[in-house]
Amino acid sequence: MAKKTWADMTPTQKKIVVATGIAEVALTTWCAKDLRQRPAAAVRGPKVLWGPLLSVQPFGPIAYLLVGRR
Repeated sequence: MAKKTWADMTPTQKKIVVATGIAEVALTTWCAKDLRQRPAAAVRGPKVLWGPLLSVQPFGPIAYLLVGRR
């Protein structure tokens, strides 16, 4: 099965891809801002490790929200 290109997608599929991308950027930005402002004592694990983990989409930001904050 060949990968679909942007041109092969239906308009609805394109909208879903764009909306998902916007949601990932917004969530990652929110988590990065929260991580920067939150004291180290309120974060599980070293803050320095959570920064790079936020770039692992979509699991990093979700893990930070569920596990990383106290």
